[in-house]
Formats: sequence, structure tokens, C-alpha cells
Amino acid sequence: MRKQIGMIVLLMIVLLTLGLTGCGSSSSSSNINGTWMATLNDVNGSPVYSFSTTFTQGSGSSVSVTNFTFTSAGSCFASDQTTETATFGLMGNFNGNVTGTFEMTITTMFPGATNNVLTLQGTVNGNTISGTWMLTGLTGCSGNGNFTIHGVPPV
Repeated sequence: MRKQIGMIVLLMIVLLTLGLTGCGSSSSSSNINGTWMATLNDVNGSPVYSFSTTFTQGSGSSVSVTNFTFTSAGSCFASDQTTETATFGLMGNFNGNVTGTFEMTITTMFPGATNNVLTLQGTVNGNTISGTWMLTGLTGCSGNGNFTIHGVPPV
């Protein structure tokens, strides 16, 4: 009986230790940090937009978006004047494979006019973020589809 209780206690300690290493570790959130390349396709699978950017995990779920550049923008984002915000909700970090939720919003900054708003919602799985996007705004600037964002390995 003592052996069984000892084994149960040992098993509980191991499980608790494994559970804690996947949550709250300071290195887990930094794995979204880096340069990323995105491709947004319409519902038929045709490329509509693409961009590159750098993500840096901030406090909590906030993500700093810098070096944002549309590499294929179309007329809805012809201006370089956009604001970008993003969030990343870490769900796990298992042997360096980060998983979680991802949201990003890209908004034009037209003074005194309706702005175009591009919203991405998806999931992070390691070096890939995928999900759906929706664009609302000026006449002709609407649509939706799927996106994939790949991390660019450091040189």
C-alpha cells in the first residue's frame, strides 16, 4: 500500500512539474518574436495581399508590430499610412513548438474618411500562423478568405 501511495505522489509531482513548465515560462512567449511573411488568399485561393513584419511579444498578450510593409497591397492599401495592432494568446510551448491564438488588425489612416480595416484571426502552431481574414471599408474594399504567415528563419 505504501508503495502505491508513493508512486501516486511521485506521478503527481511529475505531472505538476510538466504542467508548470508549459505555462508561464519566460522563454515561451519570445518564440513569436521575429520576422514573418504573410499571404492572404481570397475564398477561391487566389492571392490578394501579402506583407512582411516583425513581431515582438510585449506584456500579457500584446504584440508589438514593427517594420510592417505590404509587398502586395492592391488599391485598398496603396498608402503607406496604416496602423497595425496584434495579440498572441499563448496556449502552450512544448519543446519549443509554440501554440496559441493570434489576432491582428491593419487600419488605413485616411483623414476625415472611412478607413479600410483588415482583421486577421487565427492560431499559431510553431513557425506558422494560419486562419481567416476579413476586410471592410471603402467601396470596393471588402472581402474575406484565409491567410498563412510563416516565420522567417534568422540569417
